[in-house]
Amino acid sequence: MTLIAHGIVGRTDLPIPEWLFGWAAAIVLVVSFVALAVLWQEPRLTRGSFRPLPWLSAVLSSVPVRILCGAIGVFLLGLTVWTGIDGQQTSQANFSPTFVFVTFWLGLVGLSVLFGDVFRAFNPWRALGRAVSWIARTAARAPMPAPLSYPERLGHWPAVAGIFGFAVLELVVSNGDQPQKVAIAVLVYSVAQFVGMALYGVDEWCDRGEAFGVYFGLFARMSPWGRRDGTIGLRMPLAGLATFRPLAGTVALLAVMIGSVSFDGGSEGPFWTGLTPDLLDFFGGLGLGPARSLEATYLLGLTATVLLIYGFYGLAVRGARSVGGGHSARGLARAFVSSLVPIAFAYVAAHYLTLLLYQGQAIVTADVNPFGYLASDPLGDGSDIFGTAGRAIDYGVIGATAAWYWQVGFVVLGHVAALTVAHDKALTIYSDAKLAVRSQYWMLAVMVCFTSLALWLLSQANG
Repeated sequence: MTLIAHGIVGRTDLPIPEWLFGWAAAIVLVVSFVALAVLWQEPRLTRGSFRPLPWLSAVLSSVPVRILCGAIGVFLLGLTVWTGIDGQQTSQANFSPTFVFVTFWLGLVGLSVLFGDVFRAFNPWRALGRAVSWIARTAARAPMPAPLSYPERLGHWPAVAGIFGFAVLELVVSNGDQPQKVAIAVLVYSVAQFVGMALYGVDEWCDRGEAFGVYFGLFARMSPWGRRDGTIGLRMPLAGLATFRPLAGTVALLAVMIGSVSFDGGSEGPFWTGLTPDLLDFFGGLGLGPARSLEATYLLGLTATVLLIYGFYGLAVRGARSVGGGHSARGLARAFVSSLVPIAFAYVAAHYLTLLLYQGQAIVTADVNPFGYLASDPLGDGSDIFGTAGRAIDYGVIGATAAWYWQVGFVVLGHVAALTVAHDKALTIYSDAKLAVRSQYWMLAVMVCFTSLALWLLSQANG
């Protein structure tokens, strides 16, 4: 992609050798594991306290606020489609690609971790579904037919398909950031959501099948802000992951979330660039043209990386099962899958930090006038709605060396958080605390592998 070529900038010479970061990260994980085993002998996240804030919940859950938030989401959805179709067909001059791939896709991850399930309030598909449902009930003046029961076997699989499709648009499709392609993808996705909501109900579908609602909702479970029995309140950070109920396809969803970012990072490195010509020749020999061969090559790489991540996790699960306890591999896979969410966040934060800080300024800035040049000129036709069309991106907002330290910090903290979630979960499913700790030996090894992979990807992209 031209817009989202890579989320990491090159760094300057580091005062600490690069190899030392890997060893230090592994040591931090081992020390954290030992500390958890010694000091964390009762499940704290699962049994963590919740402080309800009824007044805040009453305000945020009020009808006017819900309508306002939903209207903002629908407006931004419409603006994305309109600018993508009618605006200039270059990613840098059009509002649509930057908003979708940077502001929406990356910005909401950070907001979800900090403030909870923000996207739920602004979800345009939920808002449109509720509005259409209300209009239909009012017009019919009679009870509407009940939606179908959501099949348990369907689980999160629609979300898996949605997130994988988004990754294909971003990383595989030639010129996937072309505004018109982005707009068409948004329309196709919207139609699929309306069909799902019509079949299974608005809230049921949005909570289980709507890809972005599920995606941002998982990150929101890391937040100290949560909802219990319909009331918003404060909880221990990561506690939302301890009470998460996985469904069919949840493990695959996390594998896609981590694998897509891993492939994006690895595709910039010498290993993939050295392998690509051979794969292009192979697909060319099958009769595909150059563009289709490139797409097939990248689709193969993306799929293989997702399967690799899935295999890594499966290895940890089989190792945990080998210590005993009578648990099935499938049961353990679902039980510990929430521990992958902090890893997914670490990968996104580390890999796309600079992209969000730089290209995100095209939409929103931290200035007195918070609008970027694309907000003032969304179509790229020379308009200047907010007087900021001439504003340039400040590439000095973070230095290359500082960015590297932040990226490594995200990787290490994310994996320590993952160990914490997995350890707490082990204490709830094993009757013996020693058995719970032994079950995590393999998880520690896999966390070290994930950390090493993340740091290797950073070094490949930054090298």
